[in-house]
Amino acid sequence: MPVATPDQYAEMLDTAKKGGFAFPAVNVSSSSSINAVLQGLTEAGSDGIIQVTTGGADYFAGQSVKARASGALAFAAFATEVAKNYPITVALHTDHCPKDALPGFVLPLLEASEAEVKAGRNPIFQSHMWDGSAVPLTENLEIAAELLPRIKNINAILEVEIGVVGGEEDGVSHDINEHLYTTLDDAIATVEALGLGERGRYLAALTFGNVHGVYKPGNVVLRPELLGEIQAGIQAKYGTGPKPLDLVFHGGSGSTDAEIAEAVANGVVKMNIDTDTQYAYSRSIADTVLRNYDGFLKVDGEVGNKKIYDPRAWGKLAETAMAARVGEATRQLGSAGHAISR
Repeated sequence: MPVATPDQYAEMLDTAKKGGFAFPAVNVSSSSSINAVLQGLTEAGSDGIIQVTTGGADYFAGQSVKARASGALAFAAFATEVAKNYPITVALHTDHCPKDALPGFVLPLLEASEAEVKAGRNPIFQSHMWDGSAVPLTENLEIAAELLPRIKNINAILEVEIGVVGGEEDGVSHDINEHLYTTLDDAIATVEALGLGERGRYLAALTFGNVHGVYKPGNVVLRPELLGEIQAGIQAKYGTGPKPLDLVFHGGSGSTDAEIAEAVANGVVKMNIDTDTQYAYSRSIADTVLRNYDGFLKVDGEVGNKKIYDPRAWGKLAETAMAARVGEATRQLGSAGHAISR
């Protein structure tokens, strides 16, 4: 299926909210990892979201140059073309853009989508994240409020982070402390600044102890029940229906099935996945090398085995391993078997 239109992306999110499940949003940094996500989603019968960070976009552009907007456009062009070969629907998203990266990342991408929409086509990306977690909440929301109408005008969706996700991802780093927990007052300030959809649709990454990267059980205390408390508080204050906010789960590596299920039950429609899929991909490559050392390398003057060291050989195995981890995520989140094309 082609990449989702804005209406299809909205349908995906609405269906997830109504059906009580969420979509995996998988970070990629190569054509190989894009193919792995598409393979995994297809095998699970799930739609999903493919996303790129500033660092991922830098890598797409080429490690020796600094052209992340170009890299993001290259990512989108490749994903848009190859997605046509798969029977599921994917949306494209830019992840974690801090304030200093806006001029070189999200803003030029918005300009590119504005040109597409003006020409009668769809936006290049279906959603963009503004990561204001490193600035005061007031400034975070001021910038979000400036971006939202512009993103609405191209029929795309804004993602905001309200609170702080601990750990580090692509240069955005935070300590693990009390700031990992969004408060109801924070959420109310968000609604006051951005509305409840009438000014443009947005996804809110509220934090409930989330940490990027790998952590051992017990090192981080997740409180997914906090999401339900905030949803109930917003409903009571504004007289909305239940679960008025569309929520995003960041930093989910190492989370238990029960924690994921509770977060989804409280309105999470998108869960970011990066560390676990990176590991699945790289672990497969290590397995190939270690099991076939003398075939992978030219040891003691031998010639090696081209069928093993050919990047297509170990690449296919790595993609399949990553695809399996994507499939596992769809089952944890409940999106398996719920592709809108079905």
